[in-house]
Amino acid sequence: MGVIEMINPATGERLGELEETSPEAIERAMVHARKAFRRWGNLPLAERLDHINRLRRYIVDHADELAETVVRDTGKVHLEALMTEILLTVDFIKYYEKKAASILKPKKVSTPITLIGRRSWVEYRPMGVVAVISPWNYPFQLAMIPAISALVAGNAVLIKPSEVSPLTGLLIEKVFRKVGFPEDVVQVIHGGKEVGERLIQARPDKIFFTGSVATGKKVMAAAAEHLIPVDLELGGKDPMIVFADADLRRAANAAVWGAFTNAGQTCMAVERLYVESSVYETFVRMVKERTEALRLTEEGADVGSMTFPRQLDIVEAHLADAKEKGAKILCGGRRTGSDGLHFEPTVLTDVDHSMRIMREETFGPVLPIMPFDTEEEAIRLANDTPYGLNSSIWTKNRKKARRVAGRIEAGNVCINDVMINMANPGLPYGGVKWSGIGRYHGPEGLLSFCHRVSVISHPGRKKREINWYPYSERQTDAIRYLIRLLYGKGWNLSLKELLNLAVQFLRRK
Repeated sequence: MGVIEMINPATGERLGELEETSPEAIERAMVHARKAFRRWGNLPLAERLDHINRLRRYIVDHADELAETVVRDTGKVHLEALMTEILLTVDFIKYYEKKAASILKPKKVSTPITLIGRRSWVEYRPMGVVAVISPWNYPFQLAMIPAISALVAGNAVLIKPSEVSPLTGLLIEKVFRKVGFPEDVVQVIHGGKEVGERLIQARPDKIFFTGSVATGKKVMAAAAEHLIPVDLELGGKDPMIVFADADLRRAANAAVWGAFTNAGQTCMAVERLYVESSVYETFVRMVKERTEALRLTEEGADVGSMTFPRQLDIVEAHLADAKEKGAKILCGGRRTGSDGLHFEPTVLTDVDHSMRIMREETFGPVLPIMPFDTEEEAIRLANDTPYGLNSSIWTKNRKKARRVAGRIEAGNVCINDVMINMANPGLPYGGVKWSGIGRYHGPEGLLSFCHRVSVISHPGRKKREINWYPYSERQTDAIRYLIRLLYGKGWNLSLKELLNLAVQFLRRK
């Protein structure tokens, strides 16, 4: 069992230490969670939502306080913490408060004529104990939203926050305690890689993981040993395509925000920008001007620090590779300040797909810009990646926008907007290809934490069904007639054949 050192990445200030959860404590947490699940899962949905409602009201009442803790933990600016960590979380909770009852109620399913006399429906039942393994870039929101989804569905939850943002892990623990959640329904497990491995070995009933592709593959492999279902929300290398007929001012503002918000540490950030050649020079100039106007370390900064030292090393390695292969840095490209992890917002040109910065997830404040000549070329470049999380298309031509959107290989698409899909709690969110498996948010997100149970009910008054033993030639004839009637040219059957079929099918013995 190790010790996690808590440090403010923006200032280098030491915030304290936190002991990792021991293997024995993880086992105990799982035992307690299973007991808590039996109580929580059996509560009426309305009672579970009462707890969720109290949680939302507490977050709202302490919004600035919670946001400031996240700021100290991650280095992001206060407005971004308030907007992306707090606002998104409470909006999401409100959505499920309104919609959960209709989403989780049993759904009637039509019953075919071959099963005449029966009724069919689907029920949604909680899975048990859900392990939520969350990342450091949005440590409050990306832990709370899947955890709340699982709780609303009736599951108990074990949350393992990232060891890179441990202060927010403690904050989440405090929030659930303050609102009086039932004992052991939500527990927080603290630690790094080994703690995550131990949590999976404790065999939760589902794992929801958000993080890198490399770690996601390891989580999935470990879960496969026990056939544990897994949802993976992984990385991205998201393209932004700007056509010549776009509103260039809006697109330039979007590109700068989409690339540099949260210091570029967003899985659906703009990591590749493709601009139609006829407006390329103009657009690059607009982006450069807006980037150079961003405030960094002074009061009221636009861009905060990066959070994880190792990620800053990756950013610098990608830039070095790009420069070696001919890329040009128009602005930025350096660390700033003597303390902390600040890095200047950086704009690159003369890039191509031989460079790591156009193929691997950079996850930092860097925006590479590349021209294209035709619609087909733009689509080809956008899809030339193993990732497929988000994308954006910029044009005033709605028909073209829809056409291009339909060919982009991504789980989320924006038209004349950027990175906004996740802000709509009613939309399912997730990626394709290396960007993940599964969806959360929306009805799909709630149901992903449920077992779907199919139920068929019969009045029970018949002694025997046509398909039961003992078999006879008469049954064979009846099934043959049924196939011809329902699935072939049934109108060719004679009246005698139809009557014989009816007798055989409805006959009771």
